[in-house]
Amino acid sequence: MMRTYAGHSTAKASNELYRRNLEKGQTGLSVAFDLPTQTGYDPDDELARGEVGKVGVPVSHRGDMAQLMDGIPLDAMNTSMTINATAAWLLALYIVAAEDQGVPEEKLQGTTQNDIIKEFLARGTYAFPPAPSMRLIADMIAYTVEHVPKWNPINICSYHLQEAGATPVQEIAYAMSNAIAVLDAARERVPAERLEQVFGRISFFVNAGVRFVEEHAKLRAMSILWEQLGRERYGVEDPRHLRFRYGVQVNSLGLTEAQPENNVQRIVLEALAVTLGRDARARAIQLPAWNEALGLPRPWDQQWSLRIQQVLAYETDILEYPDIFEGSNVMEALVEELLEGARAEMAVVAEHGGAVEAVPYMKAALVDSHRERLRKIESGEQVVVGQNRFTETEVSPLTTDAEGGILVVDPALEAQQIEDVRRWRSERDQSAVDESLAALAAAAGDDSAQENLMVATIAAARAGATTGEWSRTLREVFGSYHGPTGVGEAAAAAADADMSELQGEVSRLREKLGRRPKILVGKPGLDGHSNGAEQIAVRARDSGMDVVYEGIRLTPQQIAASALQEGVHVIGLSILSGSHRELIPAVIDALHDAGVTAPVVVGGIIPEQDVAALRKAGVAAVYTPKDFDITRIMRDIVALVGAGANGSSANGSA
Repeated sequence: MMRTYAGHSTAKASNELYRRNLEKGQTGLSVAFDLPTQTGYDPDDELARGEVGKVGVPVSHRGDMAQLMDGIPLDAMNTSMTINATAAWLLALYIVAAEDQGVPEEKLQGTTQNDIIKEFLARGTYAFPPAPSMRLIADMIAYTVEHVPKWNPINICSYHLQEAGATPVQEIAYAMSNAIAVLDAARERVPAERLEQVFGRISFFVNAGVRFVEEHAKLRAMSILWEQLGRERYGVEDPRHLRFRYGVQVNSLGLTEAQPENNVQRIVLEALAVTLGRDARARAIQLPAWNEALGLPRPWDQQWSLRIQQVLAYETDILEYPDIFEGSNVMEALVEELLEGARAEMAVVAEHGGAVEAVPYMKAALVDSHRERLRKIESGEQVVVGQNRFTETEVSPLTTDAEGGILVVDPALEAQQIEDVRRWRSERDQSAVDESLAALAAAAGDDSAQENLMVATIAAARAGATTGEWSRTLREVFGSYHGPTGVGEAAAAAADADMSELQGEVSRLREKLGRRPKILVGKPGLDGHSNGAEQIAVRARDSGMDVVYEGIRLTPQQIAASALQEGVHVIGLSILSGSHRELIPAVIDALHDAGVTAPVVVGGIIPEQDVAALRKAGVAAVYTPKDFDITRIMRDIVALVGAGANGSSANGSA
């Protein structure tokens, strides 16, 4: 199965992109949704500001889904949807879109990611607390195994664990622990005789980094553990159901902004990890585009990634041979080493009460691992070509166009989406929507949890409810949730010369200020990729600064209020979703209205052509993925605060 992860701007524009990609030889769809859709907000919600259509396609109701799949025969298509907190809702919309095409739900094929534990750990697009989130997952599994038997209701997703810094051992252990939690929850919702079928419908979505020999060993280890779990814990006997079925997107964490053309060979090498050995070969592959560290890929960039897959499949001979690693002493030893480490780490997770209860432990462990990875890159111990070594370069012709080699979403499209969703609400049968949402609330609030929530969810989709209405109904029943940041629990950094020098600079600044310098690290909007923000917060803490970090999903007004209350000396904002042009000025305006005068620095995936506008809006410094030395960034911040030490702090007091 060959896919590219795609979706942007509007359902109509994304549908046109999908149909072009299918004409080019793509054999399945991989749908990227925008952040409001992923987290359960309509385009006109305050938290959706600046985020609509940026990292994927906005889907607010059945009309959007019908337009997204227009002209694509859903009885023949295999569709993967990267959707988690709102997975039940998007699957319901997909089922209704299929009905509109005359396709019964039992013919649908595809996958919903639907892995909420990973969202708490690494990606941040959760909507509800852990327990009701697990109920939604279990209900989806129970519904699909009965009514949509060709659908994979969940991808246990280790991909984002590696993006958050997981070592191969952690990626294996946390993914398998996650799978145990999901299967144990599903066991309570399905008849015992169906459990083996449920086990067979669980698939995985993994990462493959540039150390492709070790990555291949990781996949062989996961296959062994999965079969062992099936036989020993769940009594699965059918060899077909015991297969470790996985799809993959190769590593995006290792893609660089510096000399981005080097990302092409990285992507090819990473693809080898999941194709070379037949016994651990991926069933479906989607490759990132070379320019994802710069911004949103264009159709041409995605075509390049598709052609890489096609060359591997049709021009090379890697698919012609039996497993080329069979009998390899080196591979077998590496697999055994990974198995030993993963089993030990799984035991630690089990001691914490299982994956759901161990979320704070695993989150802190990932923050620590990611910090160690960055330390190696900063010191040069881990070489990244073009970034910390071999940095001399010619100007790349790939990035010299007016947009800097990326797709730029028209900001006016957000206003259009707001107008469209409001028109949809005004033209539907409101009484039918109200009735369906009341039934959903009743089912969700039933303490016995007897009713499968998919039934009420599909009814609400048919009635014309919106993504935000479905989510708000469940939030009112289930409550809200803020996941752990891992910052407070992360271990202190080992002392080295650079850290000691930074600590000295902070100490001198403290004497100048008369108190410890304080930084607020904030993530405005819906962007849940918090890995960079967490590392800045941890490095600031280790350097001797006071740190205010309240996690993800903050409004500009909330950030301004916190800055005022805490009396911070500097504010660091992190955005990776492309919404910086709208949200950063909004935060600065909110700070100004609150009387906060502390300087603002910004980090994230920010194209060079946007830097001047941010500076004009009042940003003191901008950092992007090419700025990998966090200690140097912290020195810049200390110097910035020091330069204004004779002025005022955030609330105007010294």
